[in-house]
Amino acid sequence: MTRIKICGIKEEEHAVAIAGAGVDFIGLMFAESPRQVTPARAGKIVAALKNSKAAIETVGVFVNARAGTINRIAEKCHLDWVQLSGDEPWGLCREIERPVIKVVRVSRNNRPEQVLRDLEYGNKILGKQKHMFLLDSKARDKYGGSGMKFDWKLAIPIAERFPVIVAGGLTPDNVAEAIKVISPWGVDVSTGVETKGAKDMEKIMKFIEAVRRTDGSQTR
Repeated sequence: MTRIKICGIKEEEHAVAIAGAGVDFIGLMFAESPRQVTPARAGKIVAALKNSKAAIETVGVFVNARAGTINRIAEKCHLDWVQLSGDEPWGLCREIERPVIKVVRVSRNNRPEQVLRDLEYGNKILGKQKHMFLLDSKARDKYGGSGMKFDWKLAIPIAERFPVIVAGGLTPDNVAEAIKVISPWGVDVSTGVETKGAKDMEKIMKFIEAVRRTDGSQTR
């Protein structure tokens, strides 16, 4: 089953509704972004999810922040995971006190063989520390949420070697194709389920349905 992560959540009611629909992860953006939340707001969202008793995990998204700052916010907000979406070195990942999702960007200038070498090195550095990798598109001056997709064929050999989450330009209309091409461990969406910069519950539900329908067709 393909795991689903909805990133950039800002409202408790959206988080609870998404959790009830069977999403596996929600992402809370602490880096500078139109989707940025304060630790206080994030804490309320996490508390609402825990009160709902939904089987969903929370991910705090950071970009080039200090390990001490990340750990302090993660503890205060009771996050399950920390996602590092910037240029953080692998060594910094080891300083994080929560399980880590490390973002690696895929492009024609960063070929699969280069990405694989990087992930193999990171896998060795992180060792037994719980971690995952997320493949995203590379956009100038942006560390995510660009709405741009990369060439999914580039991710095939990477997904064959590592269980990866795929992000970048996914929408309810194209996520099925991405799953069929890449066979990723999970998919991540933010911009693709928004309308005029705000999360659109109808689009989110269509995204979830598209993923589950594709999973069902592939297991027959």
